[in-house]
Amino acid sequence: MPRGVPNAKRDESALRYTSFHVPLAPNPKHVGSTYIKSDSQTLWARNAARAHRSRNVLDDTGAATPSENRRGAKVIVIHPGSRYLRIGRASDVHPLVVPNVVARKQTGSVNPPKYVKGISRPREDRKRSTPSTSAPSGDEYAVTIASDDLFDAKVAAITVSLRDRMRFYKLRVTTNAAGVATTFNEQFKPEIIPEANDPYSVDWITVSDELILVGDDALRLACPEELGYAVRWPFYGGNFNTRDYPSFQLVLSDIEAIFRESLKRKEIEPSSYKEYSIVLVIPDYYDRLYVETLARMLLIDMGFKQICVQQESLAATYGAGISNACVVDMGAVKTSIACVDDGLVIADTRMVLSMGGNDITEFLYVLLEKIGFPYRDIDLARSYDWQVMEDLKARLCTLAEGDVALNLYDFSVRKPGKSTEKYGLRAYDEIILAPMCLFEPRVIEFEHKRAGMRFLTRAPDMGEEMVEQSADKFSERYTQAMMISTQHLFPVIPPPITLDQVRPVATAVQTPATTEGQSLAVTPQPAASGTATSPATPAGEEVLPKPNGAQEAKDEDVEMNDATAEKDDVDEKTEKKDAQMKDEKLQEKSEDSVEKDKGKEPEKPVEIIDVDELDSKTSIVTTAAHPPPPLPVPVAFGAFNIDVSFEASKLPLDVAIFNSARAAGGDEKIRKYLQAVLVVGGTAHVPGMAHALESRLQAIATPLVPNMEKVQIIPPPKDVDPRILAWKGAAVLGKMDGVADLWVTSADWEVFGMRALKERCFYL
Repeated sequence: MPRGVPNAKRDESALRYTSFHVPLAPNPKHVGSTYIKSDSQTLWARNAARAHRSRNVLDDTGAATPSENRRGAKVIVIHPGSRYLRIGRASDVHPLVVPNVVARKQTGSVNPPKYVKGISRPREDRKRSTPSTSAPSGDEYAVTIASDDLFDAKVAAITVSLRDRMRFYKLRVTTNAAGVATTFNEQFKPEIIPEANDPYSVDWITVSDELILVGDDALRLACPEELGYAVRWPFYGGNFNTRDYPSFQLVLSDIEAIFRESLKRKEIEPSSYKEYSIVLVIPDYYDRLYVETLARMLLIDMGFKQICVQQESLAATYGAGISNACVVDMGAVKTSIACVDDGLVIADTRMVLSMGGNDITEFLYVLLEKIGFPYRDIDLARSYDWQVMEDLKARLCTLAEGDVALNLYDFSVRKPGKSTEKYGLRAYDEIILAPMCLFEPRVIEFEHKRAGMRFLTRAPDMGEEMVEQSADKFSERYTQAMMISTQHLFPVIPPPITLDQVRPVATAVQTPATTEGQSLAVTPQPAASGTATSPATPAGEEVLPKPNGAQEAKDEDVEMNDATAEKDDVDEKTEKKDAQMKDEKLQEKSEDSVEKDKGKEPEKPVEIIDVDELDSKTSIVTTAAHPPPPLPVPVAFGAFNIDVSFEASKLPLDVAIFNSARAAGGDEKIRKYLQAVLVVGGTAHVPGMAHALESRLQAIATPLVPNMEKVQIIPPPKDVDPRILAWKGAAVLGKMDGVADLWVTSADWEVFGMRALKERCFYL
């Protein structure tokens, strides 16, 4: 700038090229107006006052019927799920449960349904063979792999965990049980039951001219593709099912059809929609497009009076009558975890696991196929065959080790146009290995499950962006619990390295086995690219024996118990505390080794329930002897090209619950939430689920959390089905007086859009 020319003052008004005179800001002391100075002047208050006046006019003109006077009679609670829709009035005792499926008439030809495999499959030559479970040493609890099939190796890994628990509980193992079961199943011939003698016979639909069939009617179609119907499930894992639908509008059309048909069964006609309010239950880790689309459909397209949105975990705590809990919602496709603190879902504790009841059903099918499942012509893509496996899962599966025995079961197969066939089945540990896939998810193919899914994006709302000024998009997509679960995948960029900060890598790769034979870790399946550069590779990793005797470290064999222990390494603790922790761990290890030499059982059963617990103790002692690792330097997470939410969805259930509690805060918070774990959802019906979670969580938390008391699983209230607990909680909210401050009307939605839900429901 030339000398002598004064610095040009920055134009803050953005009116440089106009002659408009910008007036000065008024002095607040001289302003006498009270405009927008109180809550009563907001649009929310004016709309509420207008609604109150109209309600008073209605009361003066006509008397209400007794049913309308009942609290919650004009409130409809909707809880959509991947398999079932639960809908009903808030005043109802139980909701109407409708299969969340639609059969729509097609003009052209319909392709036969295809089943998306979410569980690993054995090789073609190994489908009907059984792995050997007898060891040369004569140890009945030892497990050896009879082939080089990767599926057999994965199943053997789960079997090792089961046998270690059976060893602790002193339960005997039936030798050659798989061979006995296979011989019986392959020779069994079904019994034909006439239709007149079958009390559960299905009235199949062979001819239909209806354009849309919903729920049970869609599942009763004899052959949908021959009748010209496309059968689809519009919801999948807390979001829209975009894999099976060619367009997004078709998904919304089917959802609206399910809602209207279900309300018709509750004797609620479309002409009276404007009199009803809606309480919509949404997932904890929700998609904003999902919530916005459903809200617009209910308010604008269907014309309901007003809407309130509630998260599943908070609704479950309402239904259970507690204010603080770690809620585990185990559904058909996903398992969601979140901690609730005094009526508020802690956002950083939310996690979603891509596994649920459907994976147990499919894994049970694969395991039964290995032992010669007598029903040969089974296809999981057919609705009636899937129902056969669902019935077997409900009656057979258990997580109680004492129920493992070579028992005889029976089941019936009902096909359209054929008589009912009754089969007999013998099974051994397949009934407990199937639900154990939640704790050993190595058999689940997560990439296959999300193949074909299209991720929808909402159009940006410029007004919303201007108001929010939300620059940190990363924190909106990923929670702290997810970051804790995947931190071992991110490379740490250290400050200038010194000799004191060098951490040996050899001790963090492998530790000696502590049981007879080779033990296998409870592991997730992180990406291969992340583990190669991760300084936080868990130390409790053990590898599967190869047929040629070599051992290679697998990416999926990452011990997550030490991933939880990693937080203790990176926390800024004093050297005195580190030395005390080291002494305590060394003392515990020495006591355990002495008890093992004496052949006695330790006093605390949780210490040796899982074989990996001993490995994790060894690794903790090893890493404690070295200086703490260098603190990570903040780096843009997008540069690592790692899908955090997807990688975090691969965790075992017990590890994910512990990481969710860790994200809530310090040790006190962990103890608080692990002593109040509320398990809801259909998969919570598996017998022994509460004890299985308690023992595994205790094994993780005891060595990592000081003064950790007993982990407690809170049962649902008496005579309340855990599958409808979230719906019951939302119905409780719909009948409370405080819900009046949470309603969003169609007028509010027209003015504010998604911001209306954000201002009324502060957690959105």
